[in-house]
Amino acid sequence: MITSRGNSAVRGVIALNKKSKERDQKGLFVIEGIRMYREVPEGMLREVYISGRFKEKHPSFRPPAGVRFEVVADDVFETMSDTKTPQGIIAVVSKFLTGDGSVSDFLTGDTSLPGAEPPLIVALENLQDPGNLGTIFRSAEAAGVTGILMDAETCDVYNPKVVRATMGAIFRVPFIVTSDLKGAVEALQRQGTAVYAAHLKGSVPYTQPSYRKGTVFLIGNEGNGLTDEMAMQANMRIRIPMKGKVESLNASVAASVLLFEAMRQRN
Repeated sequence: MITSRGNSAVRGVIALNKKSKERDQKGLFVIEGIRMYREVPEGMLREVYISGRFKEKHPSFRPPAGVRFEVVADDVFETMSDTKTPQGIIAVVSKFLTGDGSVSDFLTGDTSLPGAEPPLIVALENLQDPGNLGTIFRSAEAAGVTGILMDAETCDVYNPKVVRATMGAIFRVPFIVTSDLKGAVEALQRQGTAVYAAHLKGSVPYTQPSYRKGTVFLIGNEGNGLTDEMAMQANMRIRIPMKGKVESLNASVAASVLLFEAMRQRN
């Protein structure tokens, strides 16, 4: 049993939780909780740590063969955890980016297959709130998106707060991080995908366009929205009508509204 906060494994998990640079260098990230543990795809687990209290409740628990496995004293486990109420299980997982080839090939898919739908993509520019990004992953999965495209300025998808907020969707929703979001969107447009910018100055209510063909929704920064350059890339600027004195919706709420309208139209 690990009983020291100075243990190298303990310090390693803490560093992965706190530093994106550490996650990038090691190619690893951290998940917590039994539900997230069960969501990890086969072959991605590298290390598993459980608290003494967890072991008492689940004495027969064992990770797959070949995965480092340690029991950690409860007080030490609390220092490893990024949550206020740890569930007693932490795992170190290999980072991944889904898809290969070009962004456009990856996100459009083969619509010639029986039952295949045109692509439905959400593209994120400079989102900074981990909860927003994680919630967008959940909504995207529920709405049946083809994939999520995000620029390098968007908060780290492997941030522990993002990972928790996805509730496992990070393992199921294809995503790509690109240093050239504008170029990626242009590539999708060349393949016939229509791009819609969620914009406060949108001239068209979001329910008016048809999203039955290939569709990209552009969602911008929480405070500033889309940059002018990215907004100009859109085929159309759309708005979500609102009452009261609310000036704008939370980015994840706006994305969810648009994605579920697309799903409604397609179904």
